[in-house]
Amino acid sequence: MTAIRQAELDALPVREALPGLVSALAQHGAAVLCAPPGTGKTTLVPLVLADLVGGGPRRRVVVAEPRRIAARAAARRMAWLLGEQVGGSVGFTVRGERVAGPGTVVEVVTTGVLLQRLQRDQELAGVDVVILDECHERHLDADTVAAFLLDVRETLRPELRLVAASATTDAAGWARVLGHGRPGGAPVVTAAGVSYPVETVWAPPARPVRPPHGMRVDPAQLTHVASVVRRALAERSGDVLCFLPGVGELARVAGQLGGVDAEVLQIHGRAPAAVQDAALAPSAHRRVILATAVAESSLTVPGVRVVVDSGLAREPRVDHARGLGALATVRASRAAGRQRAGRAGREAPGAVYRCWSQAEDGRLPAFPSPEIRIADLAQFALQAACWGDPDAAGLALPDPPPAGAMAAAREVLVAVGAVTPDGRATPRGVGMSRLGLHPRLARALLDGAAAVGPRRAAELVALLSEEPPREYGDDLAAAWRRARAGGDAYATRWRAEATRLRRSGATPAGPSTPTPTLPEPEAAAPLPGREAASRRAVGAPAPDLRASGAGGADGSAAPATAAGAVSGDDAAAGLVAALAFPERVAKAKGEGAFLMASGTAAELGDGSRLRSAPWLAVAVADRGPHSASARVRLGAVLDEDTARAAAAHLLASGDEVRWEDGDVAARATHRLGAIALAVRPLKNPDPALVRAALLEGLRSDGLGLLRWTPDARALRARLGFLHRTLGGAWPDVADDGGLLARADDWLEPELSRARRRADLARIDAGQALNRLLPWATGEAARLDELAPERIEVPSGSRIRVDYSAEHGQPVLAVKLQELFGLAETPRVAGVPVLVHLLSPAGRPAAVTADLASFWQGGYLAVRAELRGRYPKHPWPQDPATAEPTRHTNARLRR
Repeated sequence: MTAIRQAELDALPVREALPGLVSALAQHGAAVLCAPPGTGKTTLVPLVLADLVGGGPRRRVVVAEPRRIAARAAARRMAWLLGEQVGGSVGFTVRGERVAGPGTVVEVVTTGVLLQRLQRDQELAGVDVVILDECHERHLDADTVAAFLLDVRETLRPELRLVAASATTDAAGWARVLGHGRPGGAPVVTAAGVSYPVETVWAPPARPVRPPHGMRVDPAQLTHVASVVRRALAERSGDVLCFLPGVGELARVAGQLGGVDAEVLQIHGRAPAAVQDAALAPSAHRRVILATAVAESSLTVPGVRVVVDSGLAREPRVDHARGLGALATVRASRAAGRQRAGRAGREAPGAVYRCWSQAEDGRLPAFPSPEIRIADLAQFALQAACWGDPDAAGLALPDPPPAGAMAAAREVLVAVGAVTPDGRATPRGVGMSRLGLHPRLARALLDGAAAVGPRRAAELVALLSEEPPREYGDDLAAAWRRARAGGDAYATRWRAEATRLRRSGATPAGPSTPTPTLPEPEAAAPLPGREAASRRAVGAPAPDLRASGAGGADGSAAPATAAGAVSGDDAAAGLVAALAFPERVAKAKGEGAFLMASGTAAELGDGSRLRSAPWLAVAVADRGPHSASARVRLGAVLDEDTARAAAAHLLASGDEVRWEDGDVAARATHRLGAIALAVRPLKNPDPALVRAALLEGLRSDGLGLLRWTPDARALRARLGFLHRTLGGAWPDVADDGGLLARADDWLEPELSRARRRADLARIDAGQALNRLLPWATGEAARLDELAPERIEVPSGSRIRVDYSAEHGQPVLAVKLQELFGLAETPRVAGVPVLVHLLSPAGRPAAVTADLASFWQGGYLAVRAELRGRYPKHPWPQDPATAEPTRHTNARLRR
């Protein structure tokens, strides 16, 4: 053991803020610590609060980090400062790895590990302080842990102390959350940073690049990032840390950096621990470190003097209606940009090259989107249910969960038997919550183990929990075989996760009964139950979904399956994937084209072995924002019996009467979600269903399906004019939707008698509209008075009035000579008509709403223009006193 490195501890700037933090915790029990990168908030603060560098009694401190790499690095750094090895006074626990002992006082864990620990031991017995590090990142697990810890303080452990720590955060928001109703909230303690200055270099692409959508990043953007890295190497000294959104982008940029005079490393959450450790250790050679967001926080990468920031990040997105969840590439927030830039100023002055313009920077979001607003909430909803608060209404969350996302999550949890319909956790759900898996995958592990054996179920779920590399292909069974035989980094992680899952999934909660199994070299024995241990978990039995056709989803019996269509790996892969994603079981529509039970179309890439499968279990799919079909990234061959068993809760039979292809379609169907399994025509469909289908046809295809005579169209226009002008009892007939909402008032009894489109065409729309007139008040009798069809003009002609102008005046189109002697413009319902004065040939000559003014002025110009063209017709100098006529001068003289 080496002596404590006191000089390094004393040099950490956060030391100046420690008295204020200790005092705030002593007085209030909770505090927010804002400390810039490099000040020691992740390493010195836990040691001081645990009294490992003081003379006081030891306190047990748990530090929660958002990522495994940060947890391991923080533990190693603290142990080094104490002159110890990890596992002594300081240890860490991440999923699948624990390095700690009986003497461990400070334990660094991931937020996921702490969440599982809280569900097993809500009191956190023996823990004195919990530090939530990098809380600004707003990961869902971190928000949930904070809410649970506040609940523990409120009800069980008022002496438990909480610290929310970050370099860039919404301090006021977290103070309000940790204050939990106290006036002013929890104290905010700020540490002054002494990080070195970082120069900002704006380096936008020379030509516009396409914005990211889905997981796609424009290759031109990545080429530009690689060129900026080369520029930084040429212009600056020291190592270069380049931030990119994902593993695929790391590999592509690395491929474009061939020949640079530096070692190129890639660091990400899936990288082996040895690779991560190499990036975090000093090096005698110059390096380019390509990193995802794992390097934003809690890590000091030695030697880095330059940061190249692509400006991109990955956030979760989910289509709740179709069950398609994935990561999406987005523009990184300004807070993330500050965190990334800070990596360059940890050890000396540095520079950050930002691959966007300064003008764009002001339009970026201030903080990353909280996961609770955008992510799939099934796992969160299960955690809340096991905690005893199914709606999360009593949890002190920084942001409340969206109601729609919670409703979608509840549906998933009920379907897999994790909660009752009212949201209470079942014993099976409690067991599922402890597997560290999404509830869908937990269901696949537990129910799949009974059908294909625990080992194979665990291996397949491990494949589904971390999508295999694209080079593994889109066939889940083939990817499984490749992982078993492979020696790459993914296969190594996969084997470790499969081992963990097999051990943790060995005792599912809830009763299990023997079921038919697929071919399995290893016997699939029934699995014993586990008692619910959560203080507030409700021990209600899992719902028996078999009564409604959803057998097996509740854990009382795994689904019966048959391996008739496929066998071996294919059958097992198809079953487990279908158990995890029953809404994504898909039936072939044609070569490479499928329809999922969710109603989403799906397609396979050219050359896929799965293209000829009659059924498919879709494990991974994504869909572009403007694409009609989802692209299958990973799937397995399936047979219909297995699809029915895995997605039994989606089975439904009934009569379907709908408007389809321009007419009523009536059939009896048996469906698996949107997939029609059996269809036969209905001879005598329910008249109410037929009527609803006809109304749907009128909504989609329009009221033109009815018989509209010229008189009917004119009546609709007249009624529209009276509604606009007089309102009151006169109906609004302008909008098709409004008319259809009143179908009972004007389309009956004809609509209820109709059976098909041809029957609609026989309904006289004019007769039907007459039913809407205000007969009860007697106003209907005044229709011809208020809005006459025709107006008699001085010549004796009865001219039709056009009321069709939607917002204008009624129009009277009449030959000019027929109005001689008429001094006043005709009116309807008190509104002057717009007179279209026509030439003797019936062509427009003038338009006026004031005849008196026209006779005095405009007429003279019209007379001068048309008298020579129409000499046989009268053109008197004083039309106001002339005799109106429909005839020529010769006819008048006879």
